[in-house]
Amino acid sequence: MDNRAEVREFLMSRRARVTPQAAGLPAGTNRRVAGLRRSEVAFLAGVSIEYYTRLERGDIRGASPSVLDGIAKALHLDDAERAHLFDLAHAAEPTGRAPKRRHPRGWTPHQSLQWTLDAITAGPAFVRNGRMDLLAVNPLGRAFYADVYDTPGRPPNLARFTFLDERATTFYPDWELAAEMTVAILRTEAGRDPRNKDLHDLIGELCTRSDDFRRRWAAHNVRQHGTGFKNFHHPVVGDLTLAYEGLEMVVEPGLTLTIYAAEPGSPSAERLQLLASWSAGEHGDADATPPARKATER
Repeated sequence: MDNRAEVREFLMSRRARVTPQAAGLPAGTNRRVAGLRRSEVAFLAGVSIEYYTRLERGDIRGASPSVLDGIAKALHLDDAERAHLFDLAHAAEPTGRAPKRRHPRGWTPHQSLQWTLDAITAGPAFVRNGRMDLLAVNPLGRAFYADVYDTPGRPPNLARFTFLDERATTFYPDWELAAEMTVAILRTEAGRDPRNKDLHDLIGELCTRSDDFRRRWAAHNVRQHGTGFKNFHHPVVGDLTLAYEGLEMVVEPGLTLTIYAAEPGSPSAERLQLLASWSAGEHGDADATPPARKATER
């Protein structure tokens, strides 16, 4: 897999972001570039200008961990960006193998996993891959993501919903933040698994159909999506503020179990209980999907 363009654009975008002042260097005059010069990054990383220039042109093969670490420090990369740089270097190696990934259309949750999901009754819980396909879900999660399950295509996909369905701007009150997080997750996965055709097909579709996605994709931002809070507006129960925890599944590389929870006794907790009761009462069982507004793609 030739990922030289990806390496080049990532390093250039990170270099443009760091000012001389932030790096502890004199700003000088007549600067013709945004951020640091290549020579300044080379100095800070402890490598020659020629070698750093070669790396920034995309030829990252053979770069040692110490060199990559030096560049990460020079460019002030955070943990997610540093991991992404190492992923890009690994993928560039001739012997680099694509990580083991389950194909979303051929994967079904084993029985004990579904039991585990179903045992989580106080909040939505689901399993997704790096492509953001919803692969397994508990009953409350199915009701929570009713609009996502109502969109065309299988498996249901959170990225496609975020950028191609008009309902997403209502479901995510902080849509700009949700969009940034979605793109960063996909960009991170593309660095880890550059040979994934399904992932590249999805990215190509979103770049073609969404100006918002295409603009964000060009920023080369990545992130580690582990814990935090999100705001939602559900079409049945209204506003929700939920904490989330993302857990990497050791026995299923590339899959993440995410659990949402509301603060005990909060209005959001009451609304989650209402959603669970409504879903069970509406359909006679907790596994059905509440009626959603019809999908409206943009």
